[in-house]
Amino acid sequence: MTGNMENTAVVILAAGKGTRMQSDRAKVLHQLNTRPMIHYVVRTALTIAPDQVHVVVGHQAGEVQAAVARDFKTGFVIQAEQLGTGHAVQCALPHLAAQVGHVVILCGDVPLLTPATVQALLNRHMQTHLDITVLAVQVSDPTGYGRVLVDGHANLQGIVEEADADERQKKINLINSGIYCIRKAILDDVLGQVKADNAQQEFYLTDIIGIGRRRGLRLGVEIGENAQEVMGINTRAELERAEQLLRS
Repeated sequence: MTGNMENTAVVILAAGKGTRMQSDRAKVLHQLNTRPMIHYVVRTALTIAPDQVHVVVGHQAGEVQAAVARDFKTGFVIQAEQLGTGHAVQCALPHLAAQVGHVVILCGDVPLLTPATVQALLNRHMQTHLDITVLAVQVSDPTGYGRVLVDGHANLQGIVEEADADERQKKINLINSGIYCIRKAILDDVLGQVKADNAQQEFYLTDIIGIGRRRGLRLGVEIGENAQEVMGINTRAELERAEQLLRS
């Protein structure tokens, strides 16, 4: 059995500014081999949910919308205030069709992700009847990433950010990609419980894992085979590296 595309929607988070790119241009509009990086993400999303892709835009919303609409047919959601990833998904919820049962969340600045990896995430989610499934990858140096905690049966126990990790947890090299598949029926409820009680005063999508665990939801992990696929692009150097990987 493979994930049922007919009742799956994809939400792409593309509202951020990307200050570390040291540019006035929205991060997702930076060119990757002559195309805006958001194009690669949208193309992957459309293979999973051809009629149910929603791009959340905020910073330079008009420009991002125009760049996507030039080549692809998607829905757009305005996140007027950039209040975090959890808030971005919350903005998208009212735009999802009634028949949607599962929501895949992708990041507009992760352009190397392949449709096969997203399909594997969706398959794991569906086949094991999970409420929330996280795409994780093994890396040699996990510094700076949220560590994914699993038990001996690969059940998801939580995600701990580096700043909150103890010495034992810091040695874990299974990291969170920021890509999820979530059962739509529980999404509104768990997002409503996310609090902005952090230094940035933002609503983080990651918090739904802890909320889900406390609620007794079924949480799982799909471990991707290629860590390079989930490389987020935050700097010019990372953009250059992604270009090299695409060429090779």
